[in-house]
Amino acid sequence: MNSQGAYYLQLALRALQRNPVLTALMVLALAVGIGTCMTTLTVLHVLSGDPLPGRSADLYYPQIDPRDALSYRPGEEPMGQVTWIDGMNLLDAHRADRQALMTGGSVAVQSPRSGVDPFFEDARATTAEFFPMFGVPFRYGHGWDAADDAARARVAVISDALNRRVFGGGDSVGKVLRLDGAAFRVAGVLGDWHPDPHFYDLDLGSYAEPEGVYLPLSTSQDLKMDHEGSVDCWGNGGGGTRPAHNAPCVWLQFWVQLDSPAKVAAYKQFLVNYSAQQKSLGRFQRPPNVRLRSLMQWLSYNQVVPDDVRMQAWLALGFLLVCLVNTVGLLLAKFLRRSSEIGVRRALGASRRAIFTQLLIESGLVGLAGGVLGLLLTLLGLWAVRQQPSNYARLAHLDPAMLLATFGLALAGSLLAGALPAWRACLIPPALQLKAQ
Repeated sequence: MNSQGAYYLQLALRALQRNPVLTALMVLALAVGIGTCMTTLTVLHVLSGDPLPGRSADLYYPQIDPRDALSYRPGEEPMGQVTWIDGMNLLDAHRADRQALMTGGSVAVQSPRSGVDPFFEDARATTAEFFPMFGVPFRYGHGWDAADDAARARVAVISDALNRRVFGGGDSVGKVLRLDGAAFRVAGVLGDWHPDPHFYDLDLGSYAEPEGVYLPLSTSQDLKMDHEGSVDCWGNGGGGTRPAHNAPCVWLQFWVQLDSPAKVAAYKQFLVNYSAQQKSLGRFQRPPNVRLRSLMQWLSYNQVVPDDVRMQAWLALGFLLVCLVNTVGLLLAKFLRRSSEIGVRRALGASRRAIFTQLLIESGLVGLAGGVLGLLLTLLGLWAVRQQPSNYARLAHLDPAMLLATFGLALAGSLLAGALPAWRACLIPPALQLKAQ
């Protein structure tokens, strides 16, 4: 900072200290607005984030429409899941770079450690490419392969939390874990993997915790493990917790990885051709109706960010605007009370630009102080959010980007609020103030 800037800063500090009550009111008004606004914006930021940065652009969720012709309407949205037959057909076609068919459930876990009672754990029955496609990190071991899928191998991947609970931590690869009474060999232990939202199966909750157990889909069907999640049937579909493989019911999720726009276009055409083929075979009754949304498009379509969070964000922005208007009024009153001082400085040769700069620096100091206090209020607000029973409450934490945004918003808001009062004060004719002295 040059000598002139230091001089303006010194004048601004003295001016703020001259009326501490008014200064405190301005800082408090700005801090409350910043704290309220940043609390809601932070929650909105974490809920609308990319669950797989760097990978999401290549991940797609195919949709086809296998329903009967009853109540058919052209252009209607296709089903959100796939049947067993269609899921296996799409999987066996191998038209994507990677692909995974899956469903959610729960299993009874028996620990080999004494003193640990059996308990239920969320599980994901899926196919081998789930882990490389989603970039799932491993602390120990690895996932299974396509041969294990085909052989209905009794292998499992477990989370680090389950590994600590069942085996006491450490490398448990190769150890035996009993799931629903059957013996499984641990193939791998996951590292830190918490994708939010729970994008790959939104039916279990948009912000559900990742599963503790992962096992081959073929094995889960072989052992007749129960399915958890939505089941949508039509015609004579039976539904239930474990739909029959030939039942007209959708209950599985299917994801693909496509590494180029050309592959995306080719895969969408493949879905159209597949639907037409199934219609010619008599399985499908409706004309081909497909969608191929990217991961982020799928989240947007399903509106995973709760409406109340968006509404709260808009209300908080409105409240911040009210606080800024109040700050404008306080700054205007403060600057106009110093008309005589400003008039004398103008008569002694100070330019309007110099006066405006000094008053704007004064406003900026109010903003910095309001930003510090607003940050504390934001942290308090996020702590209050984490105490709520909502399934997304645990995500309410301030990341570095939102930390910088807090100070940036406070500084920008204070400078914006101070610009009009500072300019108004600069327009006071110095002659009038000199006559009043």
